[in-house]
Amino acid sequence: MSRSGRRPGAPDTREAILVVARRRFATRGYQATSLRSIAGEAGVDPALLLHYFGTKEGLFAAATGLPAGLPELFAGLDGACLRESVEAIVRFYLQFIDSDQSRNAILALVRSAVSNETAAAMLREFVTTELLSVIAGLTQRQNAALRASLVAAQLVGIAMLRHVLRVEPVARATEDEIVALVAPAIEQYLR
Repeated sequence: MSRSGRRPGAPDTREAILVVARRRFATRGYQATSLRSIAGEAGVDPALLLHYFGTKEGLFAAATGLPAGLPELFAGLDGACLRESVEAIVRFYLQFIDSDQSRNAILALVRSAVSNETAAAMLREFVTTELLSVIAGLTQRQNAALRASLVAAQLVGIAMLRHVLRVEPVARATEDEIVALVAPAIEQYLR
């Protein structure tokens, strides 16, 4: 008799697959990472990846999950002055890209966006719907979208230099050092 429903397996199998996928996508990018290589390293059958994620794109989307709800996260900045708001955004961004949990996801997305349109679309969607709307809300200027895009370019550049290219001294600079230098520049975009 055949059984239907969810396959049996350890409850942490899905997360184990995601850990390996994040590392593989981060180090090799989307194109060079195969489902078979992820499954092999995770010690599971490749069919299990399809069971959990449907496709390679589905796995990639789950592995590179970016934080949603940035407008809600920064809702407390409404009464803050521009300098405080900018410093808070830069600090949050650095904490996000520097955290062990999200670093591989960010690296996978950034590296893959260069060579894969799906990854580029995911990063573009996150930047435009989540990040730019928060930043544009900090200025009343007519060209707020352009100003916010330039801020995002600077922030993405920091992630590239810090974690992809590992350019010194940006790679080893402390959060406070970067905030002290970057926040005034970003504030100028938004004045």
